[in-house]
Amino acid sequence: MTTFSRRHFAGATLAGAAAVTGLVPARAWAEAFPARQLHYVSPYPPGGTNDLVARIVSRKLAANFSQPVVVDNRSGAGGTIGTQFVVQAAADGYTVLNASSGNLSSAPQVLGAPYDPLADLVPVGFLGHTRFVFAVHPSVPATTLAELIAYAKKNPRKINYGTAGNGTGGHIAGEYLRLRTGIDIVHVPYRGSAPALNDAVAGHVQLVLDPLAAQHVRAGKLRALAYSGATVSPDLPGVPSIEAAGVPGWEATNFFLAAVPAKTSAGVVEQLHRQFVELARDADTVAELKALGVEIQPLSLPQIAALLKAEIDVNNRVIRAAGITA
Repeated sequence: MTTFSRRHFAGATLAGAAAVTGLVPARAWAEAFPARQLHYVSPYPPGGTNDLVARIVSRKLAANFSQPVVVDNRSGAGGTIGTQFVVQAAADGYTVLNASSGNLSSAPQVLGAPYDPLADLVPVGFLGHTRFVFAVHPSVPATTLAELIAYAKKNPRKINYGTAGNGTGGHIAGEYLRLRTGIDIVHVPYRGSAPALNDAVAGHVQLVLDPLAAQHVRAGKLRALAYSGATVSPDLPGVPSIEAAGVPGWEATNFFLAAVPAKTSAGVVEQLHRQFVELARDADTVAELKALGVEIQPLSLPQIAALLKAEIDVNNRVIRAAGITA
């Protein structure tokens, strides 16, 4: 897909004249988008990974569109409250969801959300695979994932793991780890990444699964045992991938994508998608997101839809096998 360059054209005269005659072509409307402020909905509270990604993306979109793009935090229920808000919004492209894939691939099944992610939303951009860091409080007697697994087997239900909430990517990853290794650990859901990490640093939970755990590892407040969802982890030297740490064939993933209500016109969807592709090819955006452990790619709309469908299938298997409930 070619890089999108926003057209500047004397459309006001054309649109005004056509509006009088009622003959405004659909393509003209699409090319005029956006004509006003956009709301970019983060379904998590400020300070977490989703919110930080949303703020980077909204700033870039505002510059490219020459229109304000306001981050709207609507948190709660594993991201389903904010997602449902977007599902119910006008299908005009002016309300966009900054989705962690867990909002769409696992939270609806776990929490019984009143939307179908494949039927009620349409992706407009891929924001990147997310690196999940498996980190423990320094008081935990484990310096490797294998040692943590051995300790957990000898001490069932003594390891509590914190995540950004029920049905989130961290929750699925924790339950997948439990299934794959036979350990008995206890999930502690929070209302976003920030409070989960705060309690992990304070030692109130022993294990945390979150992209932003990396910054606390670098500060010496947590100990990283493994990571998943990224090809490399250059800012965490010596920390192995989950496969290299002893859990081969790891399937649980997490990524960020942007989506709008399903009935949004194809022209507006394409306009938005072109902008997200441009962001994925912008070196500054790539660097900013990479600092959060997010690897953005310029995927096509069919590729994004296929990726989401595949994650829904994997997470459904984990949810059923683990008996995950809220």
